[in-house]
Amino acid sequence: MIGFPIALFVANGFEWYAHNKLLHGTPRKGQPRYSPMPVAMKSHWIHHKMVRTQGYRDEGYDEGLRNWRTRGELGNVLKATAITSLAFPVAPFFVLGTYYAAGNYFYTHARSHLDPEWGRKAIPWHYDHHMNTNQDANWCVTKPWWDYIMGTRVIADAAHAETNPLGIRLPAFVEKRVNAVARRLLPHAFERLDENRQLEQKNRMKGVDLPIPEYAEKAA
Repeated sequence: MIGFPIALFVANGFEWYAHNKLLHGTPRKGQPRYSPMPVAMKSHWIHHKMVRTQGYRDEGYDEGLRNWRTRGELGNVLKATAITSLAFPVAPFFVLGTYYAAGNYFYTHARSHLDPEWGRKAIPWHYDHHMNTNQDANWCVTKPWWDYIMGTRVIADAAHAETNPLGIRLPAFVEKRVNAVARRLLPHAFERLDENRQLEQKNRMKGVDLPIPEYAEKAA
């Protein structure tokens, strides 16, 4: 049974890594960004451009599997679960947890960009990922756990942000304890989080808006 929550934690970490390294790619001076999955990276930056210019909405999800970007995203999610399925004989609950995480990822991501108001309220960390001055941050989608661990959460507006690192609603007395424990366990990460928030506010005041890489509108 313990394998299920472990899978959720691992899946959130993979969400952070894949979004960062595979979908955004590694910046290179004087050259395009590098990703071992160039078509997925191209699709993702087209997604960013569409979301940025349409108030967080991506109409591609309206088209369902007729849209090449949606097919690609779902296909990559299914490939990830195919790999974790190999562990089923020895870790069935872990594998079931990855199935849930994969389904929840695709549903949550798609719904947030079909219903921007829901997305802003339900997963404000992902709204910030797209709508902040710097879109190379806030890598988690379903829950912000690894962004807090790695110090990459950038909160733009505290009034709309989550109120604890778990990204879930908690009773006030529990939330206070969770926040205190998190700051005690991850002091350096929270220092970066505080710096991130201040930098975002400065960028907004100065009108800074870091550019989105330009890619063709069709798959290679």
